[in-house]
Amino acid sequence: MADVFSVIPASVLRNLSDKLYEKRKNAALEVEGIVKQLAAAGDHDKISAVINLLASEFTYSPQANHRKGGLIGLAAATVGLTSEAAQHLEQIVPPVLASFSDQDSRVRYYACEALYNIAKVVRGDFIIFFNKIFDALCKLSADSDANVQSAAHLLDRLVKDIVTESDQFSIEEFIPLLRERMNVLNPYVRQFLVGWITVLDSVPDIDMLGFLPDFLDGLFNMLSDSSHEIRQQADSALSEFLQEIKNSPSVDYGRMAEILVQRAASQDEFTRLTAITWINEFVKLGGDQLIPYYADILGAILPCISDKEEKIRVVARETNEELRSIKADPAEGFDVGAILTIARRQLSGEWEATRIEALHWISTLLKRHRMEVLSSLDDIFDTLLKVLSDPSDEVVLLVLEVHACIAEDPPHFRQLVIFLVHNFRVDNSLLEKRGALIIRRLCVLLDAERVYRELSTILEGESDLDFASIMVQALNLILLTSSELSELRNLLKDSLVNPAGKNLFVSLYASWCHSPMAIISLCLLAQTYQHASAVIHSLVEEDINVKFLVQLDKLIRLLETPIFAYLRLQVKVKLD
Repeated sequence: MADVFSVIPASVLRNLSDKLYEKRKNAALEVEGIVKQLAAAGDHDKISAVINLLASEFTYSPQANHRKGGLIGLAAATVGLTSEAAQHLEQIVPPVLASFSDQDSRVRYYACEALYNIAKVVRGDFIIFFNKIFDALCKLSADSDANVQSAAHLLDRLVKDIVTESDQFSIEEFIPLLRERMNVLNPYVRQFLVGWITVLDSVPDIDMLGFLPDFLDGLFNMLSDSSHEIRQQADSALSEFLQEIKNSPSVDYGRMAEILVQRAASQDEFTRLTAITWINEFVKLGGDQLIPYYADILGAILPCISDKEEKIRVVARETNEELRSIKADPAEGFDVGAILTIARRQLSGEWEATRIEALHWISTLLKRHRMEVLSSLDDIFDTLLKVLSDPSDEVVLLVLEVHACIAEDPPHFRQLVIFLVHNFRVDNSLLEKRGALIIRRLCVLLDAERVYRELSTILEGESDLDFASIMVQALNLILLTSSELSELRNLLKDSLVNPAGKNLFVSLYASWCHSPMAIISLCLLAQTYQHASAVIHSLVEEDINVKFLVQLDKLIRLLETPIFAYLRLQVKVKLD
């Protein structure tokens, strides 16, 4: 240390710690001259001793003015070294970086100034300290002192210039630090980070797109920032990356798809729209890479189909159609069971449009991958049955189509009909409001005779006689009045001459007996008039109550409808 004091006069050291900036500055200029002479003489040991003195006795001093002098002195020493400064950076830079967290704002300011001057001299040689410098700048960008912030911004611009022209910058070493900082909430830090991402992405030799999954979530997080400027900067960066993705032959869609799925459920409208727009592009571009993520993507799309914002609904619908048009194979990793799970979950949701699209997906999967769907049927069948009680007619009609497709297998058909009868039993309003719609549609989809035979078999053994009577009356009214059942009526009309008609009549007869008026109308339809007469005569033994009279009135009204025109003609001929 004695050698150092012989190199630097005591007056210079004294002025270096003076409270007046001008004295410190003049002392630093003298230090610069001394180091320049030592460098010219090649005496690097003394140079190291000078730098060590400036660090230990000044920048790490408990006295603020000493610390300020030490910083300006280190910058001056670097200027004196010029092209030879690189070999002393390990001594020079760490004390300056430590000063960035000094409690005194003026010390932090001078630290920014010192590193700025050091960076101007050494340029790319200080890249080895980049992560530490970046970390310090990140914190200083949100400094409580406006002057420190301003100085940090100047330093930041210089560092960006140096990095963009350097071939020593390591993006691989930098990304973990960037990822760690991306979820901060401070608006100044957010602007700082987006600025760096944009600058680095503009450098042709730096592959920021390859590391996009590491900071994509952070960028999306900024889309909901309270600052319009930050939202705009994040959106601009994301738009640029999306364009690069479209033009790139190699993109890691999978990792990013996971992030987008999460962001598509954001409470922020702009974030949802951006995420669903990205997903739309990914579905078009991703190909086989996205197959393992189809279920997650669908889980993000379906709720957005019912979004309150029209733009989101439009993009979600387009994406949904695009995804459904892709004919992926289970052998390639396409998980039919996972898609079904997503669809089932959405069937219990509150939005009609989403429930409708979920049913379209189940229907599509049944057509393309029937065996895989049936193997997972236990997981979704109960939910499909419950949807028959959905408040939307369109949903009910769609789920009936799904059930009809499943019911091509006899066990599933019987399970469906048993459940229907059970639901009608426990919910009379369902039978009253939806019974005709459900039965008529099933008759179209599954063959009317098959449906009526199965219903009759189940109702024949029904223990709740009141329900059985109501159910048979409903089925009878549908049979007599619905256009969808005209062939069934014609078959019954020929029951006296056609064995198939006779067989059907017998099949329905036992359950139709639960309702006197239903059995009478069935006999009249089948033209078994003698038996109809016998049933009518037996009714004199029945208790004539209001319910009976109401049913009798309905029968009389039915006899006046076009369905029984042939009966009225036959009676007229007989009378004539």
